[in-house]
Amino acid sequence: MKLSTPRWWYVRDNAPGVVTRMVLTPLSWLWAAVTAYKIDNASPVDAGIPVICVGNLTAGGVGKTPVVRELLRLLREDGVAAHGLSRGYGGKEHGPLKVDPAIHATEQVGDEPLMLAADGPFWISRDRPAGAAAAREAGAQAVVMDDGHQNPSLKKTLSLVVVDGETRNNEWPFGDGAVFPAGPMREPLAVGLARADAVVLLLPADLAAPDPALVALFRGKPVLVARLEPAGASPEHPVVAFAGIGKPWKFERSLIAAGVVLKDFAPFPDHGEYREETLNFLEQRAAQLGGRLLTTEKDWVRLPGPWRRKVDYWPVRARFEDEPAVRALLSAAL
Repeated sequence: MKLSTPRWWYVRDNAPGVVTRMVLTPLSWLWAAVTAYKIDNASPVDAGIPVICVGNLTAGGVGKTPVVRELLRLLREDGVAAHGLSRGYGGKEHGPLKVDPAIHATEQVGDEPLMLAADGPFWISRDRPAGAAAAREAGAQAVVMDDGHQNPSLKKTLSLVVVDGETRNNEWPFGDGAVFPAGPMREPLAVGLARADAVVLLLPADLAAPDPALVALFRGKPVLVARLEPAGASPEHPVVAFAGIGKPWKFERSLIAAGVVLKDFAPFPDHGEYREETLNFLEQRAAQLGGRLLTTEKDWVRLPGPWRRKVDYWPVRARFEDEPAVRALLSAAL
């Protein structure tokens, strides 16, 4: 069963979920200790080609996948044979397996790999070193790994951590700093930052500048600001939207900020399966409200084939404010 990301994780003060936090805190100590032990006692494997890791410090959606997609685009644009690599969360295949959108489904390889494989070579492998080796043997000159900052099995040439830079409505990307399951952190902030080469601060298109108090937490780490922007025209007709991503409420905010006429919005668990009865209900709801169904690109690839013809998706992409600086960082890693 897929679980939704608790929204109270990201509230700065301790008021919401205070009892739950207290109960879960001992488990968070255990989680942090196990993560630290694994990282400290690992022997990372050298893939023989540069490995660029795009990870995060928190559970739940922060926008890693759009950043991975943009880095792969920049590398390929510069003539580098860059392959993507992911664990393939949500899929049954263990890999190493090169994802083919023509024959694979999300049940096999996961939603994000299936989406990114439409752009170019992308691999899934629960054994990350084996996946990187398979990519190298297939001609990859570099690997961009989606997630893996807390996975020490593969030696990283460049480690980037993506941080959700939206700090409105008393929400904070790190909550009160508590580690999972008492909060959103995969590990303590200072510990995770110490292994990062740079921070990618992902901002919504309508936010003018990052919060200085947030930037100050990065303690001098290079900060690359990126914007999550629509990759196409906004729908002109009313919509009933739904999303099963880490922070579905952010998709709702983005639609409103873009001026989309949003009649209703339904959140679902991240990577969750859409059942026929659920989709039928959404279709009936859209008909009642005079709108079309709209979802994210990641959700759209999880839909059964016939439903993809009934549901639109709203593509977004990450755009770096200082693209030359990003290209320079990638060039140095290569």
